[in-house]
Amino acid sequence: MNEDLKARVSYLRGYAEGLELGDGSKEQKVLQRIIDLLGEMADEIEHLRVDYEELFEFTEAIDDDLSDLEEDFYEQEDQDYDDEMDDYDDGFSIECPNCREIVTFDENILEEDTALEVTCPGCGEVVLVDDEEWYEDYEELPELDEKEEDEDV
Repeated sequence: MNEDLKARVSYLRGYAEGLELGDGSKEQKVLQRIIDLLGEMADEIEHLRVDYEELFEFTEAIDDDLSDLEEDFYEQEDQDYDDEMDDYDDGFSIECPNCREIVTFDENILEEDTALEVTCPGCGEVVLVDDEEWYEDYEELPELDEKEEDEDV
């Protein structure tokens, strides 16, 4: 298209010279300046077209890189989520109140009839005790009668 513009400006330049309006006439000067302006505009359009093509190629490359990054990121995020869910499928986790380490153990351990005590492998703090005494202690708690409840409120 740009070559077409330059060719058309050249055609107009030749046509204006063929009119033989006179070298010093006002009409010749105006026509020459208009044709010069059109030539400069055609050159500027050519520069803009080249810049546009470079920018378009650069944008395409950025878009491709971003797509690759998104695929890698979301694939990793999905994989991390799947790994997390696998951890929960195998058992459950408790955070150690002392060192904040996550202690994971199999849920089948709770189905055993024996007393259970789980300790943190990091600091040795007890994180879970299941000796069934808690249930007995709960049953022994006196029920609050309405007077005590009203006093608490």
